[in-house]
Amino acid sequence: MVNILFRWCLLSLMPLFSLVHRAEHDSPKTLHPFYVSVIEINHNAKEKTAEISIRIFTEDLEATLRKYGNAKVDLLHPANKAAIDKLLNDYIQHKLQLNIEGKPVTMHYLGYEQQLESIWTYLEVKDVPTMHKLAVNCSLLYDYQDKQSNIFHIKANGKEQSFKLDYPETDIRY
Repeated sequence: MVNILFRWCLLSLMPLFSLVHRAEHDSPKTLHPFYVSVIEINHNAKEKTAEISIRIFTEDLEATLRKYGNAKVDLLHPANKAAIDKLLNDYIQHKLQLNIEGKPVTMHYLGYEQQLESIWTYLEVKDVPTMHKLAVNCSLLYDYQDKQSNIFHIKANGKEQSFKLDYPETDIRY
């Protein structure tokens, strides 16, 4: 119950974080910005998949991808959607690795969409009959901001657990 309440509070406060973040860019040092992403990993036992959803502020993700890919990035109005998808997938594959049941797995990129001030990116791992052990290595947006926090919500086997990684922490064991 506590995990559900924590998750609900965090997701409902993301628009507020965005306003504070935008205010920081409009008037330097007036408010303290938040640099946070939310990563949800759900084991779908029926489909035998691990479903990964990543929520990142649009502005932060675009700046990170510009730096990472050394290219112009506009996630909301891409000139070349296929090139943006490839860049986003490459970045995530490089910065987020999963080991399920002690074995490295391949995440399959499904796409992204905009919701409010953020981008949701979706990935999937196929052929996951069980998920009793999960190891995560994550450095998403650490190359953009050393104040970055990555919050994880992991659901498997009828239980849910949340974790928080603050720069420079990278590892989670579930």
